[in-house]
Amino acid sequence: MLTKEYILQLVDEFITENESIFIVSLKITPGNNIEVLIDANEYVSMENCIALSRHIEGSLDREKEDFSLIVSSAGLSQPFKVYRQYEKNKGKHVNVFLKEGKKYSGKILSSEEDKGIVLETVNHTGKGKKKTNIVETHTISFDQIDKTKLVIKI
Repeated sequence: MLTKEYILQLVDEFITENESIFIVSLKITPGNNIEVLIDANEYVSMENCIALSRHIEGSLDREKEDFSLIVSSAGLSQPFKVYRQYEKNKGKHVNVFLKEGKKYSGKILSSEEDKGIVLETVNHTGKGKKKTNIVETHTISFDQIDKTKLVIKI
C-alpha cells in the first residue's frame, strides 16, 4: 500500500532541488489515487508539475501497486491551505473569512507562522466630497481564520 509518508518523502526530495516550490496538500485515496498540489514563491509552471510527476512515478512500481497520479498547482481561486501561501502573498489583497462569520477584505502586511497575519483594511465613510477613507490594521491569529482567498484584480 502506498503511504502518505512515502509520497511526502518523494515530494520533499524534489522540493529540495527546487527550493521555490512548496507542497500545499497531498491526498491518497484507498484506491491509490494520488493528488499533489504545489505552489511556488513566484509561480508554478507546467514544467514544474511534469517534473514532480515524473519524479514520483519514477520512484513507484506499477507492477507492485497500480496508482493514478495528479500533480497540479494550487488554483488562484482556492483558499490558502499552508502558511507559505500567506508569506508569498504579502502585500496582496485577500478576503479573510473568520470562523465567527466575519469577513475582512484587505492587504496582508505581515505574517508569522506561529501567530497569524496583520491585515490592512480601508473603509469608506461619508458621501460625495465628504467621503473619507479609514485605514485600519487587524491582527488575526490563524486559529481565528476559517479561510483566506486571494482577490484577483483585472
